[in-house]
Amino acid sequence: MADETILIIDDNADMRLVLSLRLKAQGHRTVFVSDALEAITMARHARPDAIPLDLGFPGSNGFLVLDRLKAIPALAPIPVIIVTAEDPQAAEARTIEGGAIAFLQQPVDQDKLMAAVQQAVGTT
Repeated sequence: MADETILIIDDNADMRLVLSLRLKAQGHRTVFVSDALEAITMARHARPDAIPLDLGFPGSNGFLVLDRLKAIPALAPIPVIIVTAEDPQAAEARTIEGGAIAFLQQPVDQDKLMAAVQQAVGTT
């Protein structure tokens, strides 16, 4: 089984739990943060193998987090998977241009999530 660390960045506790349970069932370790301010600090500390990132945060947004992750040389190589309820028409192109490897619409299809994570950690 896999043993990669996945950093879940989402302000919704239910979504963090669902993602964590799905990822743990596949053998991944999970850590998470609930706001954009903690995201960079935790990414530096945890050195995750992949990051599922929500776009909606009170007082901030996931685009800012994505931009900051990709601007820091030590964090830029970490694959980011956008997992959001945001309108895909407005958000998908922006996230891919910003360096995310995948855009998943909530509610998240488990097979698509696992495929994106496997792609991110190189286990496809």
